[in-house]
Amino acid sequence: MTDAFPAAPPLALVIFDCDGVLIDSEPISLATLTRGLNRIGLAIDIDAVRERFAGTSMTSIMERVAREDGITAPNGFVERVKAETLAAFEAELTAMAGIAEAVGLLTLPFCVASSSDPVRLRRSLGLTGLLPLFEGRVFSSAQVARGKPFPDLFLFAAERMGIAPANCLVIEDSVPGVQAARAAGMRVVGFTGGGHWSHDRDGRDLLAAGAATVFSAHADLGRIVAGD
Repeated sequence: MTDAFPAAPPLALVIFDCDGVLIDSEPISLATLTRGLNRIGLAIDIDAVRERFAGTSMTSIMERVAREDGITAPNGFVERVKAETLAAFEAELTAMAGIAEAVGLLTLPFCVASSSDPVRLRRSLGLTGLLPLFEGRVFSSAQVARGKPFPDLFLFAAERMGIAPANCLVIEDSVPGVQAARAAGMRVVGFTGGGHWSHDRDGRDLLAAGAATVFSAHADLGRIVAGD
């Protein structure tokens, strides 16, 4: 990827998405969301849920379901899905292979910017042993007005870290996340090593959305950040 970022300003911050990048949570959360949506009358399978909703917040998901499918979730629905997801995480959640080692070798500052709500985000990082690596540098879409694909969250994270957007590199696994990074004026690469990307390890959707390149193993993270 020598020419991926020609004549770009020097990198000063790496921003990680969480779900599907740091932790292999998407197969779990997408399955839980699919069951929940089926319960309230939306006939949809996990592949369609992944295609429509991966990388977006529950608030955005339910707004789309109401607008596009004409289904308004009953009171308590979102809270129940979140509780079921956290319960499944307790039993099944794992960190992405090699991520702790790869992050530990970074020489640049780094942080997390995720569509997950703060409770789920901290619990996920805690369960997988990653929270100490990111403590004090964890940002959630709940802290901004608009979630991905809008740029608000990445811009907020960069501001809190004291780094200009042009000096940031985002690691993302979803199309809305890639779009958000591009809208924020940041460089972005796609990660396809999560269980939910078994359908497309080449990351064609991520590349089409604007990712400079894709990779599927965190052993390559140092090379990606270095631009080699």
